[in-house]
Amino acid sequence: MKLSGLFSFGLQKPALDAYFMQLKNVVNARDIGGYVTTDGRMVKRGMLIRSASLATASDSDLAMLAALPVVKVIDFRTEFEKKGKENRILPKADYLNLPIQPVDKGETPTEIAKLKTFDISKIIMFAAFNEKAKTIAREMYPLMVKRPDCQQQFAAFLREVLDTPEGAVFFHCTQGKDRTGLASAYLLSALGVDRETVIADFDKTNQVYAHDVRKYCRRVKFFGGREEEQAVVKSFIGANTENFIRTLDLINAEYGSMDAYLRNVLGLTDADFEILRERYLLLS
Repeated sequence: MKLSGLFSFGLQKPALDAYFMQLKNVVNARDIGGYVTTDGRMVKRGMLIRSASLATASDSDLAMLAALPVVKVIDFRTEFEKKGKENRILPKADYLNLPIQPVDKGETPTEIAKLKTFDISKIIMFAAFNEKAKTIAREMYPLMVKRPDCQQQFAAFLREVLDTPEGAVFFHCTQGKDRTGLASAYLLSALGVDRETVIADFDKTNQVYAHDVRKYCRRVKFFGGREEEQAVVKSFIGANTENFIRTLDLINAEYGSMDAYLRNVLGLTDADFEILRERYLLLS
């Protein structure tokens, strides 16, 4: 079964836990409902969905999402990423593009910038042996936390969730792991989910992409790549949980706490927290 427009998972479908949605052609789609908050409440199911893009969605996938119903789709991809991989349209849902690009075009390695289409195979094999790409792999999450343009887009994302009083919100990037992972972390934290659960949600992506990480690590190793080069694969294809934890530590160190970051950087107010928790949490 083909699970993604980007990757081939081989003959066996990966074993996924209960948070993943049973979509046929949309990879890494999961409901972030079901998590328990620090005060003992639970995030409602079927209301907040994180995923890779809908570019490869089947008719049955769209029907399942429409039945929830998903009323808003938020896309974090850039125009380059969307070229030739536009989302399939979900009837009656509003589509918004909030592109997040943590690295300036001038900072992107020249060979990658010259690519006319988003070709993950070419990007990974080049990036693994490029010093600039190695730096990007290490610093991608901290950059998204600290760059004002990224902060603005994540703040807009939270505002869009707040401005959706009914129906489900579906948010995604290309693979549903880095930008989508941070967006999910901010949202779950705002709902009162603890740090360990936020990290666990982030790490679930690695259940999906484990096969591809192993495949590209083998290729990189064949061409002389060592642990440092293979770490680039783990960052660009998988979700680098170690870097994510380091980024959560950075938020605490530089902004005081996640709560302070959500308030002082992403602009959430007491009223916003109350609205989110009233709308998306089950009463204890």
